Amino acid sequence: MPKIAIVYHSGYGHTKKQALAVAAGARSAGADVDVLEAADLQDPAEGPWDALDAADAIIFGSPTNMGSVSGEFEKFADATSKKWFSQAWKDKLAAGFSCSSSFHGDKATTLIRFVTLACQHGMIWVSLGLMPGEPEHPDTDEENLNRLGFYMGAGAQAGQTASAEEAPTNGDLATAHHLGKRVAEQAARMA
Repeated sequence: MPKIAIVYHSGYGHTKKQALAVAAGARSAGADVDVLEAADLQDPAEGPWDALDAADAIIFGSPTNMGSVSGEFEKFADATSKKWFSQAWKDKLAAGFSCSSSFHGDKATTLIRFVTLACQHGMIWVSLGLMPGEPEHPDTDEENLNRLGFYMGAGAQAGQTASAEEAPTNGDLATAHHLGKRVAEQAARMA
């Protein structure tokens, strides 16, 4: 059974919904999953860092805020430097997801930040593995898998005034579920 750790920050609850969908997807493929908040991982001497060290894969999640990861997630990324120095996460799988208020919203730069962090740790990146969704009605069809057309990871959109009860869409959450399942399947194959 592969072990998956999900590290995320969520400002308003939208990215947390994505994290839970990623976790459900990983569990559906038989993985043991730890869902961790980045705020609890600011100091490697404290918090649940052992779950990250024991994981076969680490999936990163953050809202896209001002064109990149949130400050809270960046604090976590900075705190990983001791893990980087010892290459403790080398050859683990990695993946990522992000949510912003607009359709594109520079989520690609957030995903690139995750890829860079993973590569610095010597990790192996797992892409979304989906073609872009082909909605019949692009302005209204929110149920499509990968409706936002990201390849590096799972993207979601939550309008500026949308509550966490309203957004992300079912299609965006299904895309996050797919990512978790894909990472768990790849971790099982590598084991």
